[in-house]
Amino acid sequence: MTGEGQLVKDADKGGILSARILWAFSAAYRVLGAPEYLMAATLIKDYIIEYFYDNQFGGTYWSVDYLGNPKDTKKQFYAIGCIEQHSFDKVNNGYIEAQTRQWNEIADMRLSELDANFPKSQNTHLHIIEPYTNLYRCLKEYEVCPVSSDVVERVEKALRNLIDIFTDKILNPETHHLDLFFAMDWTREAGALESYGHDIECSWLMHEAALVLGAQAVLDKVEPIVKLVAKASEKGLNADGSMVHEANLDTGYVDDDRHWWVQAETVVGFINLYQHFGDESALQKALHCWQYIKDNLIDREGGEWFWSRDAQGNINRRDDKAGFWKCPYHNSRMCLEIMERNFEQ
Repeated sequence: MTGEGQLVKDADKGGILSARILWAFSAAYRVLGAPEYLMAATLIKDYIIEYFYDNQFGGTYWSVDYLGNPKDTKKQFYAIGCIEQHSFDKVNNGYIEAQTRQWNEIADMRLSELDANFPKSQNTHLHIIEPYTNLYRCLKEYEVCPVSSDVVERVEKALRNLIDIFTDKILNPETHHLDLFFAMDWTREAGALESYGHDIECSWLMHEAALVLGAQAVLDKVEPIVKLVAKASEKGLNADGSMVHEANLDTGYVDDDRHWWVQAETVVGFINLYQHFGDESALQKALHCWQYIKDNLIDREGGEWFWSRDAQGNINRRDDKAGFWKCPYHNSRMCLEIMERNFEQ
């Protein structure tokens, strides 16, 4: 659906959009129990299995056309999640970005046209640690998957390693921002690009991973870093409570649009600081951003949220209301996170 609210019935279907629809409606059904959410989740689950699964080589396609035919068949690991066999770098540690459909090397490893072409990125690791955290949570706490103890141990080992990758390789020890792109040997990309939305999102997802892992030594290492990364993200806060997207310190360019996903992650990230560390100022930042969202991003007439507003307050209708990247994920996850967290009264 375009930013003007027009449904494009012959648009390609993305793996990210489809998987996030599945997650959002499954999570909403788990929390709220509405049968229509279960129906929506079941429909997209069946569609993913039928059209996105690569039954010949394994994994899932990056996109299919509107009829369900494979469109972009590359294996972008951002969209796959659990990928130890093909993505894990056994020499240098970490996970590479992408391969061909047949799991061979691919020249263009970019997640999107906006990204630099590097074999490793903060963003992909962020969206690998998230499913690994939830997989480990399911195996350890919910016992929904009858698997051997060896499988649980392997997932635990991978999760521990991912946490160390963030604290020891992706985190910039001088700025406390998370650097974005890396060579195979973890050499950082030259340049100074700061992504405030990813900083605040990573602060709480990294903390969640450590909490689910439950190892005190890991928490002792991670929790001071959580505070530092969240503090670094405050560089992007505006007086109206919103958070800008990112800034290029080399060129001086600041993307000061108030993107929908950045605002959602800002609320959760600062609520996380308040919940676990009693930071009252963080609570106020979360509430201030939530007020901005209510006043500026929620589409009261057409539903969902607008993609963004610019610094002058103009609504961005050039970008999708729903599409390859605009999904019921960051915003619904924000709502569900706040609903499910246990706050001391």
